[in-house]
Amino acid sequence: MRRAGRVLTGVDRVERAYLEALLNDPVPLFGLVRSRWGYILLDEVGLQAMLLPLSTGADGVWSLARQVSVARVPPPLLGWMLRRRLPRGVAYLNVGHSNLTTRVLRTLKALDARVAVMIHDVIPLDFPQFQRDGTAKIFAATLGRVAAHADVIICNSADTQSRLTAHLTDVPATIVAHLGTDVATPQSQAIEDIPKRPYFVCLGTIEPRKNHALLLDLWDEMGVDAPVLVIAGSRGWKNEEVFARLDALPPDGPVRVISGASDSAIAALVAGSNGLLFPSHAEGYGLPAIEAAALGVPLIVNDLPVYREVLGNIPIYANVTDRYLWKKKIEALTKNAPSGAPDAQFVPPSWDTHFKTVLRLT
Repeated sequence: MRRAGRVLTGVDRVERAYLEALLNDPVPLFGLVRSRWGYILLDEVGLQAMLLPLSTGADGVWSLARQVSVARVPPPLLGWMLRRRLPRGVAYLNVGHSNLTTRVLRTLKALDARVAVMIHDVIPLDFPQFQRDGTAKIFAATLGRVAAHADVIICNSADTQSRLTAHLTDVPATIVAHLGTDVATPQSQAIEDIPKRPYFVCLGTIEPRKNHALLLDLWDEMGVDAPVLVIAGSRGWKNEEVFARLDALPPDGPVRVISGASDSAIAALVAGSNGLLFPSHAEGYGLPAIEAAALGVPLIVNDLPVYREVLGNIPIYANVTDRYLWKKKIEALTKNAPSGAPDAQFVPPSWDTHFKTVLRLT
């Protein structure tokens, strides 16, 4: 709800996939929304009415949610509303890292709810240096509440599961379910300027963890003969040095920045590239890399366990400490025309498999 109208992040995509899947499930469905005023409860009719506006970013999503709600209350009356509207033993699925407050979790447990929470990563605890100030403390408190109240924690990878359990003394039941792969149909007309010469794409929010600085250094070294680098993503946090470098880029230089492009435009940009570059210091799952692999686009990635787990031998692995290797691999891919043909041996994880795992165990 808060991000309606913006380009969807990986967590947003997961929430949308769950909403669509559960609306197609015969089990009765409700949606709980926390607003500035309090809490909004939607039934299946209301959730169906919200699906298109949430996906298209239509104006007035909050007003519409209030109109189609079955109940609305200020925060102190949350328990009263849920007791009146929900059956005891309801299954509560939270897959967005939001609304995991003591009030919500305790209220649901008082209804004998079976609480399932998805943890996408524990990066704020493992890599606090890449986070906004205070994020690690807030995340640690949230994780503590999840551990105290959740019946099951859904992990998007075995790597996330391993990292999660390392931070908890008392660990609820955990399950691993790889996220499904939704690849948008490439539409080249949806993007204004696809480079006419060899180019690479770096996709994701421009924040320290994504390590755009390494790519900018490499492009400085390659000079005028460098292929085009398209950085696709909005600006994040604690990255003033990189922002300054981006602001100083010449308009006709080999490094370009775009933001706010649609999924179909990004798919077209990626599909026509010589490769996708992921020098991230850490990833919980790395959904863009998996989507690129499904399109048959070459990948150069930092050697992270989650990539080995989900992508196997598909990517080119290059540790971010080895700048020479990154440069040589980029130069090698520059000489190869994009094939656009997916690796026949790569079967992307599917949402069908994901939900069969999760809904059976939650």
